[in-house]
Amino acid sequence: MSFNVLILCTHNSARSVLSEGMLNHLAARLGKEVRAFSAGSAPSGRLNPFALEALQAAGIDTAGYRSKSWDEFTKPEAPPLSLVITVCDSAASEACPVFFGGQGQPLKVHWGYPDPSNAEGGEEGKRRAFELTRQAIGYRMLQLLALPLATLDRAALKQALDDIARS
Repeated sequence: MSFNVLILCTHNSARSVLSEGMLNHLAARLGKEVRAFSAGSAPSGRLNPFALEALQAAGIDTAGYRSKSWDEFTKPEAPPLSLVITVCDSAASEACPVFFGGQGQPLKVHWGYPDPSNAEGGEEGKRRAFELTRQAIGYRMLQLLALPLATLDRAALKQALDDIARS
């Protein structure tokens, strides 16, 4: 059975897209039955080109990626979710979405990242910020994939996910 992860950010254009791409890429490389999806509470309708560039530079196929609403994941035909991760930066007082879900209650965790779209230094500064964000996300996703997801009980998994948030 697949472990389905929904990654949320307000606009679903940068950090959540980087997270979806990294988790799916790393899970496939490691042979893990983990599937990532991303969405937003107020999707922008477009993906940040620097996010796509950072993923493509890392060898990740972004065909089919799109900015979408979390409403898609509350419908009966949506994949059952095991985990919801918010990736907006609460330290910057960004409003992070709160997900209530449709089927069952997935675990929820917050792994905040500063918005690389706000980086200074023109296009090169943004490229650097997106690449550093992609790397930071990848590090946490590797930690997630190292967990024995099939055998941890809900409380132990929640603790492990919170520990990753502090790393």
